Formats: sequence, C-alpha cells, structure tokens
Amino acid sequence: MSDNPTPVGELLRRIEYPSDLRQLPEEDLPQLAEELRQFLIHHAAQYGGHFAASLGVVELTIALHYVYQTPEDLLVWDVGHQAYGHKILTGRRSRFHTNRLKDGISGFPKRDESPYDTFGVGHSSTSISAALGMVEALRHKGETHRKVVVVIGDGALTAGLAYEGLNNAGALQRDLLIILNDNQISIDANVGAIKDYLAGITASRTYNRFREEVWKLLTRIQEKLGAPVRDYAARLEEMFTFLISRPAVLFESLGVRYFGPVNGHDIRGLVETIRNLRELPGPKLLHCHTVKGKGFPPAEKDPIKWHAPSFKFNPKTGEVLASPSKPTPPRYQDVFGETIIELAQLDPRVVAVTPAMLSGSGLTKMHQLMPDRCYDVGIAEQHAVTFSAGLAAQGMKVFCNIYSTFLQRAYDQVIHDVAIQNLPVVFCLDRAGAVGADGATHQGLYDISYLRPIPNLILSAPLNESELRNLLYTALYVEQPFVIRYPRGNGVLLEWRTPFERIPIGKGRVLREGEVVAILSYGHIGNEVLAACEELAAEGLYPGVYDLRFAKPLDEELLEEVVRKYRYIITVEDGAKIGGVGSAVLEWLSERGYLVPVRRLGAPDIVLEHATQAEQYAICGYDRAAIAEAVRTAYHQTLPLRSWKLSS
Repeated sequence: MSDNPTPVGELLRRIEYPSDLRQLPEEDLPQLAEELRQFLIHHAAQYGGHFAASLGVVELTIALHYVYQTPEDLLVWDVGHQAYGHKILTGRRSRFHTNRLKDGISGFPKRDESPYDTFGVGHSSTSISAALGMVEALRHKGETHRKVVVVIGDGALTAGLAYEGLNNAGALQRDLLIILNDNQISIDANVGAIKDYLAGITASRTYNRFREEVWKLLTRIQEKLGAPVRDYAARLEEMFTFLISRPAVLFESLGVRYFGPVNGHDIRGLVETIRNLRELPGPKLLHCHTVKGKGFPPAEKDPIKWHAPSFKFNPKTGEVLASPSKPTPPRYQDVFGETIIELAQLDPRVVAVTPAMLSGSGLTKMHQLMPDRCYDVGIAEQHAVTFSAGLAAQGMKVFCNIYSTFLQRAYDQVIHDVAIQNLPVVFCLDRAGAVGADGATHQGLYDISYLRPIPNLILSAPLNESELRNLLYTALYVEQPFVIRYPRGNGVLLEWRTPFERIPIGKGRVLREGEVVAILSYGHIGNEVLAACEELAAEGLYPGVYDLRFAKPLDEELLEEVVRKYRYIITVEDGAKIGGVGSAVLEWLSERGYLVPVRRLGAPDIVLEHATQAEQYAICGYDRAAIAEAVRTAYHQTLPLRSWKLSS
C-alpha cells in the first residue's frame, strides 16, 4: 500500500504499464492526459522536481506508449527532464513519491530501474547517437521488427553531438523516428540560430502569407515586362517555392526526412501521425510544437521558475507556500552572480560565458544589465570553452561558468585550447562535489582528479562566500588558467559582501591550532570539519585545522609545518578520493621521503546515487560525524612521537 498522497484519476488508476494504456479507446486519451497532468502538478506541489518539461510532453508521452509496443519497441529520452510522465505510465506511479529521494526512484531514466528506461541520461544531446546504436544492434541480432524512437528537445539541438548523430543516421539510412519536442526553451530561454530556424518553420502561416504576396508580385511583373524579365521572375519563383515548400532543408540535407510541425498537445492527431510514421522506413524527424509547463498557467507564464521548483506550492493557484522564515546565507551561485557584476564594473575587459545556465549559474542579472558582456552559448560546453579561449587570446578577462559535471564534456578543449596555450580563462565550477537529488549523472565529484594533471591550471576552492569573492577578484589579476570550484546550495555567512582582497596563489591558512592530528580540508567541506571540531573539543580532543585553498599548487610551507608539528594527517574533500587533494598530499609526502600516517576522506570509488547532500556526505564518509570519528581513531592509535624522513 502506497503512502503517496497525490490524487489519482479514474483512468490513470487503471494503468500500471503501457499494455494497460493500449487497452483504452482513443477517445479516452484526452481525459487520461488531463489526469496525468493533474497528477504531475499535485506531486510537484508537494515534492518538487523537474516539473515544467514533463507537463509539456504529457500528450506526446501517452501517444508514444499508445502506438509503440514498449518495452519491445525502444523509447529513448534526451536529458530526461521530461520523463516523469513516462515513469508514471511504466510501473512506477505508486513509488513516484520517492522520486529523487535516497533509495527511491531516480529523477532521470535509469537502465537498472526499469526495462522501459532504455538508456540512462542526465546530460543532453546523447539520444540520437544512442538510439542509432540500438537500431544497429537490433539489425545485427535480426530483430528489425522492433522499432526505436527518440524524443529530443530544441535546446539539446544546440549541442554538436546531436548533429553527429543526425549525420550518421542520414548516412546509414536505418529505420529511426526522431521526435523534436520544440518549446523554444531549455532550462533558460533557448538561444542561438537553431532556435530562430525552428521558430521560422513553426510560424508557417507567416511564411504562407509572405509566399502569396511574392507570387502576386511575380505575376504582375510577368504580365507587364518582357521575356528576359519574365524568365528571371520564373527562376526567382522556382527558388522561392523550393525554400517555402521545404522549410526543413537542414534535416533533409542530412538524409533525415522531415515532417511537421504538428501540435504536440493534440493527442489524437499525434496518435494518427505517429502511427503512420511508425510504418515508414528510414530515418525521419517529426517536429512537435509544445508549451513547456502546459496546463499549469504559472509554469506556462514562467517556465524558467517552474523548471524544477524546490518549494511547496498550491497546486490550484501556484501560490508558493511560505516556510518558516529565518535569515539564511545566500547560495554560492548568487554570490558569484553579484560579484561578477562588481568585477565587470571594475574592469571593462571582464566578460562571462555560460552554456545554457544563466539562472543556474547566477548570471541572469548580469545578462540583463550588461547583455553585450554576458554570453549564453546554448547547451554547447565545448564551444563555451573554446569561445572563452578566443576571447582570452585577444585580451578579455573571461569568467566561464560551467557546472563541474558538464565541464567533463569539454575536457579536450580545456587541455588543448586553454591550458596548452596558457590562456587566462577563469573556470567557475558551480555544483562541485555532491549535488543531492539530481544524483549520479550530475555529481561534481571528479573535477579535482581530472584537472590536476593538466599543466598551467591553478585549482582553488573557497571555504565560504567571502573567499569565493576574493578568489574571483584574485583570478582577475592572474595571467594563466584559473579554476574555482564551489558547491551547490547555500554558504555559511550572512555578511558575505566583504571588501576585495587578493589571495596569494598556492597559499593556505591555519583555521585552528591543535595537537597530534592535523586536518587538511579543501573548500566548503571545511565547514563540516570545523563543526566536527566543536564536538571533539567537548571530549578534550583538539586537532589542528588547515584550509588548503589550493589543490594546485599546494602550499609546501604549510605542509612542512604540518609534518613538523603533527603525528597524523587527515585530508577532507568533497570529491573523489582517487586522484584528489588527499592523493596530492600523499604524493608530496612520498616525493620528499616523509613517513607520516595519512587518512583520506572523500568520495569512494562508487556511483553516488540521488539523496540529500547531507546524506551523500554521510554515504561517502566525510560528514561531520565521520570526520569526528576519524579524529578519534587517530588519537587512539599508537603513533610515532613525530613524523620523520627516510633520509634522516
């Protein structure tokens, strides 16, 4: 028996799996769409999650499962923000209240969760390539009766990987249906030439009116002027007719047949169209025009705010339900957003770049105030990094804000276009460390490990909001690549807008003097260390606490001091242990011949699933309780009187 309080409509209650859905007569599908939409609205009002995107594809989701024999036929979602309706219709309605909670279902399609989730997603633009691989695998297995269909949004079409998949699909000419879910928005308003191109196709009535006026004009010209002009007018008419009658020449030039645009909320029309396309061989693209947040007026009006609400609200009115108010520190992204404006006012060379994360990175305000100095380049991390390199090559001070998990997609560009050329791009890595409910695909645990080997990079992490400001200010005056990583969520300071100070590169600091055990922390997780030390003090244990600030270069003077004064070292980081800051400290000690016990606290070699950040810290063994226990263990071990060197 589920404890899910979300109301379930009469038809939706009868559907556990798509096989149940396919028993309904077509005339019942509009009612089912309304019930599914209301289920999503009431669920999000209580639990939050990715909301507006799923509302926008309710009819499309039902139509696809109605026409295709899922899971025998394979349905591939891009990103997965829009897959809540899919999960509810595929055996997970009764567990949907556990969505994004520890040990609950994932917020994204996940292969080991359901056979209906054919490919794990979370990052954008992978669907066409993955689906094409599935088509080929089915061909090799002799299972060509099974169909493969992709749902990809217009925002995901700003990434190059989508076009690599389209190009290969056109070359192979296999049977694949690509549904383009076009709502003119990703997380923020969609940007770029592709958006304008798709908008032009969608505005077909405008094209038709324009065509009629031109044709009338050409007719008058031919009636009044001589043969040469008539011939020219005829050629012009032929060219114009081609452009108007084949508005999707981009897709067809890649060998993918184009159909549409169609109304993505006309469920019976969708069923008929998709049923016809299912039997049409070869690669084809159906262009569906949808409204993000459809059926919930507040989300239709402001899809950015309602993309993934983290607040409770009235499901009928959208009124946000107030929580007990008390002063809270700002989010790191907001501190970045305010500080970058101050830096831009200080220095006319300052510009900001982000790949489709204006609001998430805190750049919305700068984009409004200084639109010519703040660039949203779409979901195109590789381009964002090389574009930043080009700006830096001509003297601009570029602050490239990318989530840690998404910088992985531009690793080659970081090495070749920035680091090798030693260009002073400042990488601001938001959502570094454990990210909470978004789970495995969004963890920012790997950046320390994957960036440490790259020459010329400076790697830093602030303990708090004031330090974030000062690191951003410091980076302004450094002529080499500079990385600043900071976590998702709130900081620790109410009074954070402190005067700017430059921080010496590669210099850490002592937070607490102590004895026997030294704790070396990196970044925001140092606040967990300080909290643990408050508990330990009540037990008469006083470890020394050091804030490294920099993973590269390390503060060698600080490390020498630690080795001289303490008999045991604990390193703490909100990142992977393999190749992380603890590994850097061990390497430094080993190369200098120091023999001193070191315990590293960080993320183990696991896939870290969705939970709250606090739960993830505990799972990984670096929350305050685990830090305190590591200190107790160190104090009670038999330790040498002091650290010593092999050469001594």
